[in-house]
Amino acid sequence: MSEKTFGFIGCGNMGGALATAACKSGVGRVLLANRTQAKAEALAARLEGMGAAVAVAENAGVAEEADYIFLGVKPQMMADMLGSIAPVLAARARAGRRFVLVTMAAGLTVARIREMAGADYPVIRIMPNTPCAIGKGMILCAAHGVTEAEKTAFCEGMAAAGRLDWLEEHLIDAGSAVSGCGPAFAYLFMEALADGAVECGLPRAKALEYAAQTLAGAAVLVLESGQHPGALKDAVCSPGGSTIAGVHALEDGAFRATAIHAVVAAYEKTRALGKG
Repeated sequence: MSEKTFGFIGCGNMGGALATAACKSGVGRVLLANRTQAKAEALAARLEGMGAAVAVAENAGVAEEADYIFLGVKPQMMADMLGSIAPVLAARARAGRRFVLVTMAAGLTVARIREMAGADYPVIRIMPNTPCAIGKGMILCAAHGVTEAEKTAFCEGMAAAGRLDWLEEHLIDAGSAVSGCGPAFAYLFMEALADGAVECGLPRAKALEYAAQTLAGAAVLVLESGQHPGALKDAVCSPGGSTIAGVHALEDGAFRATAIHAVVAAYEKTRALGKG
């Protein structure tokens, strides 16, 4: 890919995962800034040798040099952080040195990010999930004021994180209630499957391995086959068999309705965060 500098303000779990993806994807340079500098230094040490030149910087340094400025801070900290780098961004804009702000803060719209930053800068709003850390993630993206070339370079720089999909911004919160929060729901189901197997006599380690691999394989089959999950479920359920008995038990517990409630609750909470 073209030589681009990806800068990260905030080196938490998600910022670190995306910085790792940028290195693996072959960007030219990665800059890391964090409120606790030791955390940025530790991440830089882990990323050394992965393909990109990695350096630790201050927030202002990332704002001054990065082509893509990832804003990896909590929503309630965003206004103060953007306010602190706003003069640097304004100077870059006046000099015609283009950059893209990349926000991953739940609930904060592009309009709100621009307001906090002080001008109508190009913004990509993303909602990644934790499997990005192993290259199996889902990143939802919405762009405003961003060129097609910039979108392409961004996708190339994040390719090692997993799948990316572009949405209209008003759909981001709904999508993130599935892909952003969904891993936690999947882990609960995985744990419950393993607990059931343990109750049936299977050793814990084997129960977890079987549950995890089964969910992983089922997910890949949906993505690669293009078949509806209901059809794939039907293919497993033999007449009068064990699987349909288990499906019946799940339905007795309102399994699908509860899963729907979980996604809707997550969506409503994300919307509330954006209004806070």
